Amino acid sequence: MAYSLKDKTAIAGIGLTPFSKKSGVSELSLAAQCIVAACEDAGIDPGAVDGMVTYTLDNSEEVDVARAIGANDLTYFSRVHYGGGAAVGTVLQAAMAVATGQAETVVCYRAMNGRSGKRMGQGISGQIINSGLIHYSWYMAYGMLIPGSWIAMIANKYMQEYGVTREDLGRVAISQRNYAQANPRAYGYGKPLSMEEYLASPPIASPLCLYDFCQETDGGCAVIVTSAERARDLRKSPAVIRGISQASTRGQEEMTSFYREELTSLPEMELAGQRAYAMAGLEAKDIDAACLYDAFSSEVIMQLESFGFCGQGEGKDMVLDGALDIDGRLPNNTHGGLLSEAYIHGMNNIAEGVRLVRGDSTSQPAKAVEHVLVSSGVGVPTGALILGRD
Repeated sequence: MAYSLKDKTAIAGIGLTPFSKKSGVSELSLAAQCIVAACEDAGIDPGAVDGMVTYTLDNSEEVDVARAIGANDLTYFSRVHYGGGAAVGTVLQAAMAVATGQAETVVCYRAMNGRSGKRMGQGISGQIINSGLIHYSWYMAYGMLIPGSWIAMIANKYMQEYGVTREDLGRVAISQRNYAQANPRAYGYGKPLSMEEYLASPPIASPLCLYDFCQETDGGCAVIVTSAERARDLRKSPAVIRGISQASTRGQEEMTSFYREELTSLPEMELAGQRAYAMAGLEAKDIDAACLYDAFSSEVIMQLESFGFCGQGEGKDMVLDGALDIDGRLPNNTHGGLLSEAYIHGMNNIAEGVRLVRGDSTSQPAKAVEHVLVSSGVGVPTGALILGRD
């Protein structure tokens, strides 16, 4: 690639609100709270923020957020489509803005009353989809009305193809719930999960049960992107952006892509990973920990293959070997993830990636963490981010 963003920018601050099922405040308030917290974490004044990037689904307008936090002039503002697929995309746009001089201090944020307000889990019935209704109408007639039902169809095909069992999915959910026991922010904190409880839980969309689904959460999360040089002089150790890419591949549809020739892989994840690795000059073997987007447990196993941590169909074996656990090959979602911490459309996974690089996760692995891979939403145009220690 002619121009590379490698090591030019960094995440210098992270900020989160409390996570709950009923925040009692507006989404604008949540956005302001998490951004101010990120500025405090970085040791900068909110007035220094001159760029903002968020999701098209976010309801808080940039100008309103800027006033609420006490920002001055904005010279860059943008939004990224595709729900959770936007997570890494916001950081990519912020990094490009900083690297090209459009802004110096760009905040990426997502704030949502995702339980007490508009619930993403309601899918079509909740009218969260305002485009592509013709596309969805082909299978709405069969009762496929929610994201879980769309993912369940792909999970069924993948599991049948490679002999993946419900116990394999359960191991993903339990691993992340175990991490949540050390994280007071997490919904799963103080709520351990056993395999017996997992297998006995109510089915939602076969083969997916209650614990295969992410949380529905009220809360906000923000990260501050600035130049790597400037970040070194701020309050916390920076998480340098080594590699980053968005990706959408041929035949993609939002959440489904049912008309592709095969459904047992995630080609957009593969492309995002290849490009992020190439920019960073790294390979899968160089990644020490991960925060793989986990709206549903089956997506984690498939991504292990997409990002080259194992061969096709071998994701279940990697999980069975304990690779995702704290002392495993690839500790994953050490905060509990979207399954057991909170669902902030993946922004909280980026925040955990930063903590892992800094060395201050609530479940920090004993081994040194030099590089962390973070991914965006599955089933939608997506992205991959590699963060590294300075």
